[in-house]
Amino acid sequence: MKKIYHLGSCSTCIRILKELEPLEDVQLQEIKSEPMTPEQVKEMAALSGSYESLFSKRAMLYREKGLHEKELSEDDYKNLILEHYTFLKRPVVLVDGQIFVGNSKKVVQAAKEALH
Repeated sequence: MKKIYHLGSCSTCIRILKELEPLEDVQLQEIKSEPMTPEQVKEMAALSGSYESLFSKRAMLYREKGLHEKELSEDDYKNLILEHYTFLKRPVVLVDGQIFVGNSKKVVQAAKEALH
């Protein structure tokens, strides 16, 4: 299975999707219009090793909610990701049991190689 979780209004996600083309056999899920299910987030965490690894500490809500001053548990990370799409570190690329999280050059290059 090949799937990409992304945010359509995120210029970084848009740029990376273009970089990953062609995407003909890849399922795209725009996480604002089609929210992630608990099962999908659980699958991502199982592949990445933790909910924290999927969590974006760059999200504006992270500071607004004062979360940077708290000690968060794995359950907290999971619930926050499910509560608001902005907490997912994007994009998340799934390719046949492999996961690539985030937008670093190294991660994007590895995802590109796995997709093609």
